[in-house]
Amino acid sequence: MTLLEAENIYKTVDKDISVLQDVSFSLQERACLGLVGESGCGKSTLARCLLQIDAIDQGRILFKGTPLHYKSERQLKPYRRHIQAVFQNPTAALNPKLKIKDSLLDPYLHYRNQVEFKHFHATNSRKFVAQLLEAVELPADLGNRYPHELSGGQKQRVTIARAISIEPAVIILDEPTASLDVLSQESVLRLLDGLREQLGVSYLFISHDLAAVYSMSTSIMVMRQGMIVDQFDKEDLFAPDRHPYTRELIAMFE
Repeated sequence: MTLLEAENIYKTVDKDISVLQDVSFSLQERACLGLVGESGCGKSTLARCLLQIDAIDQGRILFKGTPLHYKSERQLKPYRRHIQAVFQNPTAALNPKLKIKDSLLDPYLHYRNQVEFKHFHATNSRKFVAQLLEAVELPADLGNRYPHELSGGQKQRVTIARAISIEPAVIILDEPTASLDVLSQESVLRLLDGLREQLGVSYLFISHDLAAVYSMSTSIMVMRQGMIVDQFDKEDLFAPDRHPYTRELIAMFE
């Protein structure tokens, strides 16, 4: 089943600066679609448009075949329940004044009446938080700490736990390991890969790092200057007909 689609998306800023040009793709159920490109090419802008944070100028975004024409937060609420995100900077994503358990409970309190939980079946909030922390390989007592008491890798795992807490269909991962050290990057990627299999969630995995995209994805898109210049199954990365820019990325990858 196709979950998330973009059809011929265009986006400009400051009236005449083109950020996205004719971007189209489809994300299938239980898949991981990688999006790779250099910094500033439009990847994060695309993520913000898909999340309905920024508006597009032309084109369509569809979820399960239904075009999104929402105008208000109230209308967007059901969509946001199905599409969650993990961003590059976990420190900025967590409220420093809230304990970890309260940050994890926030999406649940907003959406619990809309979710038919299949993976998290806790009978009270304490057990629910413990289940989420266990899912991201963190101890239950970490829920009583504040963000400043956690390492960068731990904080990113918390943001992942929050994203999966309402069992979305899609998670947009926008440079989720860019701010982490090498060991934390590897462990977080393994965690994300395992969660995709365990929960049946689909990812749009965005990164400037082709090696990370290759390790995670089932298919790959290459973006340059706001355009998708190449799109292929993971197994075809080294095919001779790859776009010249893709070959440049491969040369750095090797």
